[in-house]
Amino acid sequence: MTTPGKTRVAIVFGGRSPEHGISCVSAGSVLDALDPDEFEVVPVGITRQGQWVLASGDPSQLAIQDRKLPEITSSSGAELVLRADPAAGGLMVLDPTQGPRALADVDVVFPVLHGAYGEDGTIQGMLEMADIPYVGANVFASAAAMDKEFTKKLCVAEGIPVGPYVVLRSGMTMTGEDKERLGLPVFVKPSRAGSSFGITKVDDWSQLDAAVATAREIDTKVLVEGAVVGREIECGVLEGEAGGAPEASVLAEVRMIGGHDWYDFEAKYIYADEVCEYDVPANLPERVTRQVQEYAARAFTALDCSGLARVDFFVTPELDVYLNEINTMPGFTPTSMFPRMWAASGLEYPKLVNRLIRTALRRAGR
Repeated sequence: MTTPGKTRVAIVFGGRSPEHGISCVSAGSVLDALDPDEFEVVPVGITRQGQWVLASGDPSQLAIQDRKLPEITSSSGAELVLRADPAAGGLMVLDPTQGPRALADVDVVFPVLHGAYGEDGTIQGMLEMADIPYVGANVFASAAAMDKEFTKKLCVAEGIPVGPYVVLRSGMTMTGEDKERLGLPVFVKPSRAGSSFGITKVDDWSQLDAAVATAREIDTKVLVEGAVVGREIECGVLEGEAGGAPEASVLAEVRMIGGHDWYDFEAKYIYADEVCEYDVPANLPERVTRQVQEYAARAFTALDCSGLARVDFFVTPELDVYLNEINTMPGFTPTSMFPRMWAASGLEYPKLVNRLIRTALRRAGR
């Protein structure tokens, strides 16, 4: 039963993508930030196999411990199912002893899911069918931002520069002309993945086939990107309040230290404090800062995003700006840049989460 006066929020996390563990950590941080006097939380975990369970709402169980990521399993709680029929009551508990029973309706879903089956429009489509408001981008924006090929194409159409790249669909290989145009090194990555999974830095063309095979373990469509020499700069974007223009945060720069070569998965999440340093705000000329913020807001609009996004860029030594990618559900872990950037912009973590939920409800007319 819903507590009167409280907003009932389903936090959905885990999922079938390789980013399962990071999603759990992000969800733990969001759970910890929600004011229990204002929100009633329904923690919904999704196993790697796709089973939905009524999980623990204890943030400590969703933290990285001894450099091991948390995981949702079938034993994490009672099995759940989300019924797509808007008249059917939403979330149902599948109790083998008592039969199916409906949970009280949730007011809004916060899908803290990264990668496939969560950040790519799939769960957004299910929530649309069930007529349940949710935090973040809609079906189209989620799918377009998840696919790096179409992110680049839409942003180029908006006049936002991107670095050189080649798309390898199933069965395709790079030509000599492609190699000459991109040069070395290149980064080979799945077109639809995140958290640096499946990415290989290639310094010699003899390494290319193995790198493509690694990427295709995650996605049959692969991007080969020419390296853009420069600084890695990130910008957070929020949907404008009351439907206004998108708002851009202060910028952040990620700097690698300790001999770590590039910003891969382990650098982001496992050894972040040892191999990364962060400047928030980034030390850039005001002109470049404004350019990055403008591009970030334009990219948000070009992909028809809503709620939130983190937009990543490269800034070259000549101070040219190139878009790298867009994340429509960026990390919310303790080391994640999105909440750090907004905290430095004056919006602390609990207020950020509150705003995202209120934005989702307003957009749904609730």
